[in-house]
Amino acid sequence: MTRAQVFSSEIVEKARSIVARYPQSRSALLPMLHLVQSVQGHVSQEGIDFCAEQLGLSEAEVSAVVTFYTMYKRRPCGEHLVSVCTNTLCAALGGDAIYARLSEQFGVGHEETAGEPGEPGSITLEHVECLAACDLAPVLQVNYEYYDKQTPESAAELVAALRRGEKPAPTRGAPLSDFKGAELQLAGFFPEDEETYRSEVDGRSQAVETLRGAALARDRGWTAPVMEDVPLPEVGTK
Repeated sequence: MTRAQVFSSEIVEKARSIVARYPQSRSALLPMLHLVQSVQGHVSQEGIDFCAEQLGLSEAEVSAVVTFYTMYKRRPCGEHLVSVCTNTLCAALGGDAIYARLSEQFGVGHEETAGEPGEPGSITLEHVECLAACDLAPVLQVNYEYYDKQTPESAAELVAALRRGEKPAPTRGAPLSDFKGAELQLAGFFPEDEETYRSEVDGRSQAVETLRGAALARDRGWTAPVMEDVPLPEVGTK
């Protein structure tokens, strides 16, 4: 399949609208790569060529970014990307056990896919660094939506539901999309219908645990000390 067949005129138009957001076209590379993933489910060589052509960059410049960030996948992903946090706190509270259970039960390792990539019910499993939700550990994400306070059993049930074609509601945040749909939103494209858009973004994102410190400060009248103005050193001085 040629690049023109993969990236339709509609995708080219979206790419141009991304470029138009930035004073320098090369700044559009990150959302452009998400756009590529929304089409292919990963960043292929055709996707690298497409980005290079749209932005006036070399293939090497685009490849350097693709291979630096783990959010850009070099192999086709499943309908859903399951990301298990195995950083220190999550690992200690069960993240390692969750990853091991999912890997064994569904027969996949890191960045491997159960089912045919892109097909309904297919899942790609990965272990990831901190997901910034330590107060709700252990956590995992599906297409970047949070599922908090997981156990090996609840995580296995969640992934089994995904494999059956279901979309269990995240603990907080927007309703679950698929991987390509999430990538399209990361590229900056949302449903045109206002009601649909609001239903997707107005999900509960705050957690009691996360706001506990702020609540204590409010209830006890705690405030942060006012910082005095400190003059900044002049350029070229130490």
